[in-house]
Amino acid sequence: MRVVIAGAGSVGRSIARELLAHDHEVTIVDRQPSAMRIAQVADADWLLADACELPTLREARADECDVMVAATGDDKANLVISLLAKTEFGVPRTVARVNNPKNEWMFDEAWGVDVAVSTPRIMTSMVEEAVSVGDLVRIFTFHQSRAGILELTLPDGSPLAGMRVGQIEWPQDTVLACIVRDARPLSPSPDDTLEGRDELLFVTGRDADEAALQAVLRTGVSASSAPATS
Repeated sequence: MRVVIAGAGSVGRSIARELLAHDHEVTIVDRQPSAMRIAQVADADWLLADACELPTLREARADECDVMVAATGDDKANLVISLLAKTEFGVPRTVARVNNPKNEWMFDEAWGVDVAVSTPRIMTSMVEEAVSVGDLVRIFTFHQSRAGILELTLPDGSPLAGMRVGQIEWPQDTVLACIVRDARPLSPSPDDTLEGRDELLFVTGRDADEAALQAVLRTGVSASSAPATS
């Protein structure tokens, strides 16, 4: 896979190193001479130029890349880079860094962004996850599909503790994707039994009812299977 990364800061360089470690071809673009720390990612191709300009993206062979990563510290630049990559060069996938969470609403298909990654939002979610046992925490939302990744750590007294996964009726458009137990990820099967302190990771669709999922996690019973009251 060929990837162009706009932004040679710590985020861009970290992404480049990970991609190179997995045998992908990487080009890093930055307009600041001080950012040209070539020795730190020596296996990448480097280009000193402004990625917001069409000639730069042509020189970076954006038309041949599989993914464009806009990882600069400037949200306006990341939007322009994503839009040019998508509309002028037909890049199949664009990933854009969101520096200010207030700007998240702009990082969508209208600006050519397939995936928006908000570092502050992810860090906030991680902090919430660390201190909130028994609370459902939204970790990530995919901007194109609006699917979400949600996490909950089961408290010891949870009604779900001791239940088999196959006994639990999850709400529509909600899938239990992973159980993390004692730092080990487990692929859940219907016969697996949940335990207190299990970390549950859910994938939810655009129209998933998060309140219904919270109700199941709190009571162990879905709304659709609860007995009717007169």
